[in-house]
Amino acid sequence: MARKHALSDESPDGQPVTTRAGAVYERLRADITHGVLEPGSKLRVEAMCTRYGVGASPLREALSRLSAEGLVERSEQRGFNVAPLKWDELPTLTRNRVQLESLALRESIEARDAAWEDALVLLVHRLSRTPRSLSADHYVPNPAWEALHREFHRGLLARCPSRWLRAFCDTLADEAYRFRQLAANRSFSSRNEHAEHVAIFTAALEGRADDAVRLLGEHYTRTSASVASQAREQGHAP
Repeated sequence: MARKHALSDESPDGQPVTTRAGAVYERLRADITHGVLEPGSKLRVEAMCTRYGVGASPLREALSRLSAEGLVERSEQRGFNVAPLKWDELPTLTRNRVQLESLALRESIEARDAAWEDALVLLVHRLSRTPRSLSADHYVPNPAWEALHREFHRGLLARCPSRWLRAFCDTLADEAYRFRQLAANRSFSSRNEHAEHVAIFTAALEGRADDAVRLLGEHYTRTSASVASQAREQGHAP
């Protein structure tokens, strides 16, 4: 029995380390992408164990996964820290995201079905009913809108048959989101992002792949330019 217990690889609360690592990985990843843990900040193991209520083994496993994804940096001397944002890479990130999502969107439109269309219709409707800001007189990010926004863009690509391509698109979307969150404008914008979403959605549902891809590229390029401008105003970028 002692032998079996030694090989069970359980954390002190009785849960398998792999289960705990998966849970803390998801929480850490969300906190990094949402900007709760700022770029460049230290991820001291003891402090992170306390913050997330886990032991050192599952935390280190989660940090190693995030390091492999590029969201965390690891140094033999300094330990772990949140990967910094490199603003000179934003144009390349945007270009690569447009390239990959354009391919995925074309394939998704080609394989579209009624269930895909129904899911997108519901997402667009929910986006239209959800305010982007929690305040009416100044900009306060609304987590519900952010979640729906991410679901919408992921939903557009949902029928792409390549899970690898969808995973690459997810990774680039997470990195783009980190840039956008750090440079979030604290004032309302005159830009009508919902109209842009509806235009992409309509073209996709009607099978107009060329138009959908063009509109998606314009949407991301416009967002990237706005984020870079806001970052310069706030002193985040040169």
